[in-house]
Amino acid sequence: MKMYLISDNIDTLTGMRLAGVDGVMVHTREELRSAIEEAMHDKTVGIILLTEKFGREFPDLINEIKLERTMPLLIEIPDRHGTGRKKDFITSYVNEAIGLKL
Repeated sequence: MKMYLISDNIDTLTGMRLAGVDGVMVHTREELRSAIEEAMHDKTVGIILLTEKFGREFPDLINEIKLERTMPLLIEIPDRHGTGRKKDFITSYVNEAIGLKL
């Protein structure tokens, strides 16, 4: 199984291509949906990497796909501008998941 990147900028796409990960650059909701559907139909793709910008701009689309499918796995990654998450996002996530304050 291989990874496939769907990026909103050329820098992330270039960096991942240098690491051996193929991908595409998109900007609109329709382009994103089309790119995800195309990657999902490729049986060799096990992980689809998405830049975090898509998760912030189109959360309904990303969540819909994550809930409907188990394969391939959709993972949001930070781009060249860094992560859009707050510093303690892992601790907050664990606190919400198990109900204990760490």
